[in-house]
Amino acid sequence: MNNISFGTDGWRAIIAKDYTFDNLSVIAQATGRWITDEEITNNGVVIGYDARFMSREFAEHIASVFAAMEIPVRMSSSISPTPAVSWAALHYNAVGIVITASHNPPNYNGYKIKAPFGGSATPDQVAAVEKRLSDYDDSLDVRRFDEYLKLGLIREISLTEQYLNVLRQKIDIDAIQKSGLRIGHDTMFGSGMGAIKKLLGDQVFELHAEVNPSFKGTPPEPIEKNLQEFSEFITQNNCQIGIANDGDADRVGLIDETGAFVDSHRILSLLVKYLNREKGLTGKIVKTFSTTNMLNKQAEAYGLPIETTPIGFKYIAEKIISEDVLAGGEESGGMSVKGHIPERDGLYIGLVVTEMLVKTGKKLSELVSELFDEFGNHAYYRNDLHTEENKKLAMIEYCESGKLTTINGIDVINREFIDGIKHHLADGSWLLVRPSGTEPVLRIYSEAATAEQAKNLVDDVSAKVDDM
Repeated sequence: MNNISFGTDGWRAIIAKDYTFDNLSVIAQATGRWITDEEITNNGVVIGYDARFMSREFAEHIASVFAAMEIPVRMSSSISPTPAVSWAALHYNAVGIVITASHNPPNYNGYKIKAPFGGSATPDQVAAVEKRLSDYDDSLDVRRFDEYLKLGLIREISLTEQYLNVLRQKIDIDAIQKSGLRIGHDTMFGSGMGAIKKLLGDQVFELHAEVNPSFKGTPPEPIEKNLQEFSEFITQNNCQIGIANDGDADRVGLIDETGAFVDSHRILSLLVKYLNREKGLTGKIVKTFSTTNMLNKQAEAYGLPIETTPIGFKYIAEKIISEDVLAGGEESGGMSVKGHIPERDGLYIGLVVTEMLVKTGKKLSELVSELFDEFGNHAYYRNDLHTEENKKLAMIEYCESGKLTTINGIDVINREFIDGIKHHLADGSWLLVRPSGTEPVLRIYSEAATAEQAKNLVDDVSAKVDDM
């Protein structure tokens, strides 16, 4: 076994370095023992995989390990979005396994675990799998994938088509089609390719909807700096909305009809307003530590409870399955809303916002402007700072000890330590410093009244890291 540890959402590693068939055997065996030891389910596993290099081969390998352990296996017959696996875990009362590194660079792959409730495995469940990593049995007789397939111990299913049928039931597809709305979809060479077009046909204009494991050099993360080409694509094709999904389609970013980026904070706030004000739904708002304070203002205005969790959708999923949650989301583009699976789903959320445009008869830019009119302007900025490990650790210690007392000339008046160190400033803005749970980087986030102010806060602290 070599360097297997779970981050905020599964295990990710560099292909051929730590991400190897041998290490996948170790982690699959640990997962299998957890399933049987703790009697998680008698219905085995559902396995999906993304469009990355060798994801299908890796999926076949772990399927064979589970079959060798006499754990029933259903496996997607084609590339499948992660939300499809989460839905299938709930539908089949099985454990979902996804071979994906989500938004990470192309040299990575990963392994996500979805619980039978239809969301990311809880921290306790992940810890139970990690505890079994050292119990690897190298004498397990693992045969070839095609042998298990012939024996019926592994069954292939049309997972993506089953999932799309669920979306057809939950989204007003007819209304969207009748509206004639032009929709752009940037699948970022990921597993969401073709999905929205299959639902809505010729009114969908796709970008990067083919297999390319290099992603043309751009990590498949739907953040503003990665979507410049998509922004131009939207205006060139006269689309009213652009939906961008990450490599496994559980995250989302939007482009409005002018080509402007609409980040996850604004999307989540739009969803809360739409679900509560337009649809009359109630429940708790759950957000992660790096997500907008606009949600707190909405919670107060709408009379809804709100809770902040550590970063990682698994913490939100815990709340969704145990409490009445209206909407839950995180800064990185993962969101879930009432009436769907307790899991982030970038395809579903993109379609809900599309439905919102049709039902309200308003442009996406107008809906965002209405939010700012009601709750004030909120601008967000993030820097993923690649730096030496000693500087990263020094900055964390500097912040934890309270030595960072002013940022860009503004006094720090309070600190929170839910996940990293969040500095609340005298002008109402905030800045968060946190080491990544999945990559060797220091993440620095901020929110302020203007985009320039938010960037200045991050730039000021980023420069301090360089001086460490």
